[in-house]
Amino acid sequence: MRWRSTEEASLSQFAEQPVELFAISLDREGLALWPEGPVLTRRMSALEHLFADTVAWRIAVDAGDPIVYTVRSSPVPELRAEPPQSVTTILPGAIAGEFYMTKGHQHQNLEGEMYLGIEGTGGLLMFNGRNVRWLDMKPDTIGYIPPGWAHRSVNTGAEPYSFLAVYPGDAGHDYEWVREHGFGSRVFRGDKAPQLLPY
Repeated sequence: MRWRSTEEASLSQFAEQPVELFAISLDREGLALWPEGPVLTRRMSALEHLFADTVAWRIAVDAGDPIVYTVRSSPVPELRAEPPQSVTTILPGAIAGEFYMTKGHQHQNLEGEMYLGIEGTGGLLMFNGRNVRWLDMKPDTIGYIPPGWAHRSVNTGAEPYSFLAVYPGDAGHDYEWVREHGFGSRVFRGDKAPQLLPY
């Protein structure tokens, strides 16, 4: 199998079945999985149209285009009948008060997903086209995403927020659904807790 870093490519291109039986270790210090699979890096420029303040977003891009989050996967491929795993780390920060977040997606095949908080504090924002749900996430919290709910992770703390994801390999990532439907709410800094404001 061959591995390389990527910005946008699908993780499924990195391995082919059959995958042999092997043990996977969660590296809590390195925030990775071993053996290591592909690494996806998303910079601010990849999050165009996601933040409410597009001027502040552009200033951040022009000022150095910082990394917002990384996704480090195991070698288990995104293929039917496989349960891939990945560790996502979202760096701390905000654009005009709106917290750093993942792009968020809906599954093309309506299947569920599980997140396990590893480090830092954050939240899981979910939207089914009508209703919004928010789950606070911290180390050892398990967040369940039911089928049919688009989901986005948000770093609400001052340190990196990391979580382990396990999902069906053929679930797919529909980012266009998010662009068309939004997410119902946005997550901003509040006085004592994250504040959800209308999208």
